[in-house]
Amino acid sequence: MVFQLGSTLLDACVLAVLNRSDAYGYVLTQNVKEVIDISESTLYPVLRRLQKERLLTTYDQPFNGRNRRYYAITDDGRDKLAFYKNEWNAYKEKLDRIMEGEILSE
Repeated sequence: MVFQLGSTLLDACVLAVLNRSDAYGYVLTQNVKEVIDISESTLYPVLRRLQKERLLTTYDQPFNGRNRRYYAITDDGRDKLAFYKNEWNAYKEKLDRIMEGEILSE
């Protein structure tokens, strides 16, 4: 995709994926990668920041003798996601208007 991805939009995407179900890092990355070209090394600092902001929480689950760290959205994270969705819809609506030629200069 040729359009730049800002950190706010990446935060919104991560929260949206986790709003559907908890996920560990690899699965979360694969879900986000379906829409955005992102690596795990890019995603983990985002996850740590969202956790520090109390929008995510973590827990470990054993898997094949090792622990997997799962990420889960918090109530604050759901509130933030709702805010992001409202902002995205307003932004998208304005962008659609200008791209479709509905906004004309005066």
